[in-house]
Amino acid sequence: MAAFYDARGNIYAVVAPAALRRLGIALPGSAAEAARDRRLWAERAIAALCDWAPGTRPPGAKAHRSDGLLVGPFQEAAPFDLLIVNTDGTLAERSGNGLTIFSQALTEQGLLAVQAPTLLQVHHDQPTGVSPVATLVEPAQVAGQQGFWLDLGQPSFGPEAVAALGVEAVTLNGRKLSRVAPLQALNPLWEHSQFVRVGNPHCVTLVEEAEALPSNRQMLESPLAEGLTAIAFALPLGSGVPCPAGVNLQWAARESAQRIQARVFERGEGPTASSGTSASAVACAAWRHGWVKAGEVQVVMPGGTAPLLLQETDGELTRVSLFGSALKLAQ
Repeated sequence: MAAFYDARGNIYAVVAPAALRRLGIALPGSAAEAARDRRLWAERAIAALCDWAPGTRPPGAKAHRSDGLLVGPFQEAAPFDLLIVNTDGTLAERSGNGLTIFSQALTEQGLLAVQAPTLLQVHHDQPTGVSPVATLVEPAQVAGQQGFWLDLGQPSFGPEAVAALGVEAVTLNGRKLSRVAPLQALNPLWEHSQFVRVGNPHCVTLVEEAEALPSNRQMLESPLAEGLTAIAFALPLGSGVPCPAGVNLQWAARESAQRIQARVFERGEGPTASSGTSASAVACAAWRHGWVKAGEVQVVMPGGTAPLLLQETDGELTRVSLFGSALKLAQ
């Protein structure tokens, strides 16, 4: 019914629209309609495909078998529409690891172009940002590993890029950042954040020492879990502060030249082993802060290291590209 894939410790289930309908889930005919009417089907789809069967959840495991559900493709030829469903039933605008997994699934179905880019279009119902969000994907090999380059386009920066409200402007080493009061209330060292949009919204908190990075275990424990959920999730599960539509949270520390350590707490999901768009946002924030230069950048997360390429033109970051590979898991 659904196939499960792993990309840097991020696990998604992939299901065809027709397969969902065979389960009795009333998925509309097009991705655009399905995004508009997601309250009619998304939570049921997550429960049917991503919930643990009774008695099978391993000790200490997260509440769901996967980090989300990828529904698609809606066409037999490119461009391909898809939906990225978070485990709380909301839709994401973009997921780097999710699109990597979807590209692998398309490859196995013989649908992805081998020697040319393929256009993927993610439909969503988030109030900020354009739908669909387009990503060009191209097969490639990096360091002997077969995978895909994802062209995520040009990032944008600042509170206005993610519709953040009520944040204080601060300066660190001559560079403009934001202070997110609810984050700093959780940890005084979390006082310098950079908002970034790479198709979806991110808040990257820059710390001087790796010890200030939260661990995934810490982010699952009270009271930190509740505090981060309030910040990252939109209403009703979160507070919608500072972003009414919610925001993905990251923490970044410089490890060495062109190499950044990061942790991730995703909107609609919680702490994750890795995230492709989060890694991209971290790399962009590190560039803006002067920690890295344009070119190859590595972002190290608990689930693995994400290779990225940053392209700069006349002092402006004009493109970020993410490389990833995915492995189909045994059922």
